Amino acid sequence: MSKVWRYGDHVDTDVIIPARYLNIADEKELAEHAMEDSKENAVYQFTKNVKFGDIIVAGKNFGCGSSREAAPIVLKVKGIKCIVAHSFARIFYRNAINIGLPLLEMGDQINQIQPDDTLDVDTTAGTVVITNKNITLHTTPLPNFVQHIADAGGLINYVKETGKL
Repeated sequence: MSKVWRYGDHVDTDVIIPARYLNIADEKELAEHAMEDSKENAVYQFTKNVKFGDIIVAGKNFGCGSSREAAPIVLKVKGIKCIVAHSFARIFYRNAINIGLPLLEMGDQINQIQPDDTLDVDTTAGTVVITNKNITLHTTPLPNFVQHIADAGGLINYVKETGKL
């Protein structure tokens, strides 16, 4: 079971990792500023309280804005297991898969997941179980090749392991 970090619609990459920190080369140090500018941060204090295996749940168009690869990287470094959202900005989706951070699009079903919920997510099956409510939501699973990239920890590791691109 994983804790939910619930965010709204149109969370852009400048909120995920503010541009003023992009000169920090160390990913762990950079990740200490993840979600710092989100309107929810005063309540959630994401960087202080996120735990390995937690899940971000968001509304429409998560990761919109710039194409910065640092946005999914800092979330993965902070321990986010996966992100479940109504929808994703396409470049964020691709960047997340490239670094091995799995994503699931849920559409309007996302509204059933609340901040206090706990989840069990299976990206291979395309299921999200809200464990504290005993509700199972179904969506399109990650395509096999995308799941293999995520399982390998990202595209570079996948190519090293398989020799395929």
